[in-house]
Amino acid sequence: MTTFKDGFLWGGAVAAHQLEGGWQEGGKGISVADVMTAGRHGVAREITLGVLEGKYYPNHEAIDFYHRYKEDIALFAEMGFKCFRTSIAWTRIFPKGDELEPNEEGLQFYANLFDECLKNGIEPVITLS
Repeated sequence: MTTFKDGFLWGGAVAAHQLEGGWQEGGKGISVADVMTAGRHGVAREITLGVLEGKYYPNHEAIDFYHRYKEDIALFAEMGFKCFRTSIAWTRIFPKGDELEPNEEGLQFYANLFDECLKNGIEPVITLS
């Protein structure tokens, strides 16, 4: 086979905690990923009981997709993506996990993200994390 069949969804996949950053913005609550330190050769990552001074938590910034998603989606479109699989961070929608109503800022972030995908001809494929 030298070409993909019509309708083949060429794209990429990520998880919210891997790329979003913005860990304390838009009303987001804390998640396990937010208290997971960076590791290095010979030193495993650790999950701390909170955010500790002197520790580096790489997911706090990640690739700053929270602020740069429009640029990133444009790059995906330039690469020919037809789909983008990402997750919704539960802690961005229900920051403490016991709210009766969802966090409107979190909902708006994802609505804007999905609209940007569609504007660029990219089908969002969504999971919940």
